[in-house]
Amino acid sequence: MSYMPVTDSMFLIAESREHPMHVGGLQLFVPPEDAGPDFARRAVETMRGHHEVSERFGRRPADPVGIMGNTWWTSVNELDLEYHVRHSALPQPGRIRELFQQVSLWHETLLDRHRPMWEVHVVEGLGDGRIAMYSKVHHSLVDGVSALRYMTLALSDDPADREGRVVWQPGLGRRRRSTPPAAAKFGGLLPFDPIDAVRQVGGLTGEVVGMLPASLKVVGSVLRDHDYMAPFQAPDTIFNVPIGGARRFVAQSYSLDRIDAIRAQADVTVNDVVLAMCGGALRAYLLELGALPDKTLTAMVPVSLRKSDDVDSANAVGAIIATLGTDLADPTSRLEAVHNSVRAARRVMGELSPLQILAMSAANIAGLALSPIPGFVSHTKPPFNLVISNVPGPKSPMYWNGARLDGIYPASIALDGQAMNITISTNYRHLEFGIVACRQSVPHVQRLIHHLEDALTDLEKAFT
Repeated sequence: MSYMPVTDSMFLIAESREHPMHVGGLQLFVPPEDAGPDFARRAVETMRGHHEVSERFGRRPADPVGIMGNTWWTSVNELDLEYHVRHSALPQPGRIRELFQQVSLWHETLLDRHRPMWEVHVVEGLGDGRIAMYSKVHHSLVDGVSALRYMTLALSDDPADREGRVVWQPGLGRRRRSTPPAAAKFGGLLPFDPIDAVRQVGGLTGEVVGMLPASLKVVGSVLRDHDYMAPFQAPDTIFNVPIGGARRFVAQSYSLDRIDAIRAQADVTVNDVVLAMCGGALRAYLLELGALPDKTLTAMVPVSLRKSDDVDSANAVGAIIATLGTDLADPTSRLEAVHNSVRAARRVMGELSPLQILAMSAANIAGLALSPIPGFVSHTKPPFNLVISNVPGPKSPMYWNGARLDGIYPASIALDGQAMNITISTNYRHLEFGIVACRQSVPHVQRLIHHLEDALTDLEKAFT
């Protein structure tokens, strides 16, 4: 047995039927031209043929899983690949709608702690001939960014490569060509490890002393700059309630060229445009439900704080709170409000040391850590209304066993007080949106996909 770090065990301890603590992802593949009708079955056989398993994907919580399993790992002697790799087919007519319904059911189900906590589902039956793969892994094993990185490492940029690599095979990580960016924590919710941040800051007296002027800078910004958003300034919404265990998953892909054209014309960042899209979509969605508050919604957003001429600060990432401009009907005004909000937060954090940035980011998201406390969500204002984060994906066309990767959609974690999560993955020249929501608290979440398209179209009309 091996000791389980606190940052791993906390996800097991916090997990319940209402709060599954795994991250997932849906990938869509276009089979190669020479693929026969049995391509999906052969893909399953190829995966199940990889009997050797890496240490990470071959461990599970120790027995008894509810006690020792929260603090110690143990390894399995043999992996039951017929259990971990499953073959499914969609009911007719095999629309994306049926696929999302099936992924929603898989994503809400707890992983078995008596086995290594991961699953892969290969799905055929899509009406357009594509093959889908949905995978999920417990956050105590792998965080959201690392999960996507493992999946990417199993792919190839060569369509003739038919090796059929899998994420659990030993030595896959050695294929990495360059140092990856800092891993996001909490299923893509956070851009850093808050416990480690506290440990680092607490061990450095000078940095602790430096937190006082840093805090005064933030307080000063709150008082002086109306664009700066602090925690607990968010209005109450349908997203900020205790949640149940059922989930809904929807996804959509948007051309990066469309978003980049708006960015160039408006002189903002791609991240600003994405947040304005989300703000416009959430405004329309909540208006339909008669649930739009007068005050703008806010989002916790990981952002890079690296200066343009600084190539060494790979970990210069902070968690900021940004306005979404849902109180503004005009898309131009909304994008301006988002841009000013993000710029104000970056300006404040740009004056802090790296450890002060970590500590300030931890303070911004502290409300997430308190959400499991009974009654906390029901009796306090939300620190922010939702998390909108991104995970880096492939930068060029990729293939698995000759099948071209056509979409890669993250599926993250919903929490009490955070009934919906939006995670975006880059995939060559596309941004892939994956939305996970509590089925009970957030009705008809599939409408957000149409509202996102409408919000992007409105921005195009205003700026291009």
